[in-house]
Amino acid sequence: DKYAQIFLDGLRMTLELSVFAVLLGSIFGTLMGLLRVSASKVLRVLSAVYVEFTRGTPLLVQLYLFRYGLIIAFPALSKISVFVPCIIALAFNSTAYVAEIMRAGINAVDAGQMEAGRSLGMTRPQVMRRVILPQAYRNILPALGNEFVSIIKESSICSVVGVFDLMYMADLVRAGTARPFEPLLVAALLYLCLTFPLSKLMGLLERRMKRGETA
Repeated sequence: DKYAQIFLDGLRMTLELSVFAVLLGSIFGTLMGLLRVSASKVLRVLSAVYVEFTRGTPLLVQLYLFRYGLIIAFPALSKISVFVPCIIALAFNSTAYVAEIMRAGINAVDAGQMEAGRSLGMTRPQVMRRVILPQAYRNILPALGNEFVSIIKESSICSVVGVFDLMYMADLVRAGTARPFEPLLVAALLYLCLTFPLSKLMGLLERRMKRGETA
């Protein structure tokens, strides 16, 4: 069925958007979270400004800024795929939320852990990497899983700038069939098929980590 293929194409695009955004958001969010607890006041202030700006403005506005702002700033990029600024916008937005999650996780670790590590001759970055971060990740796993689920759902906003994602394809089917409800229901179920297993997987990882702590 041609409509089934349309939905599958949209699902593939949504998966690609989500995977890239999750990976980039996790990497840069972790780095930004480390800046939020840095010993340097300048770095803390700069990272706080970034986080507050990103969390305080709508994702749609950020998407438009990257979609059209990049072209205005760099005219040579006018022919790049719209897929690229969408990934940048999603990762830009997710980085701020992951940074705050990471900051909270690091702050939840007993401050004595850093002092103990330094007393053993480890540098601050070594203590952070080997002692603090593993514990912080255990603390933030549920919140991090929620953020990943949110990215998948928020990727639907990319349809407004012409990315052929699941939501865009659902609108095409609505226009082609003159059925306003059924294509949206199919899209909703497909989004659920993406988010529900991820939620269960994060829950499983959380339970295994807790068992590892008590073992």
